[in-house]
Amino acid sequence: MKHPIPFQCIDWNTIAVTEHPGITGTAWWQTLQHPGLRIRIVTYSPGYLADHWCKKGHIVHCLEGSFISELETGEEYELQQGMTYVVSDEWSTHRSRTELGVKLLIIDGDFLQTP
Repeated sequence: MKHPIPFQCIDWNTIAVTEHPGITGTAWWQTLQHPGLRIRIVTYSPGYLADHWCKKGHIVHCLEGSFISELETGEEYELQQGMTYVVSDEWSTHRSRTELGVKLLIIDGDFLQTP
């Protein structure tokens, strides 16, 4: 492992919230950053639509609510509470939207890079 991470418990109540506006709606991020690894709790407001198309890889787990992951190809995938998607960097261009709001656990980092 390039950057070992010691055992730690994360109390999300102590992690600052940052606000990120979408085309519509707002995303609120709580971010824990390690070298080569980012772990976030992300909440999208009702009516949220991401303001960009993303090529980064992620592991996205839906904690509450539901959302649509749109691919630039026109495909759409609805993820509901308890569902997860995984994608490597540069393997799909995607963005998120939600009608009613959603809370996600998102993990990304160097381990998702493609050779």
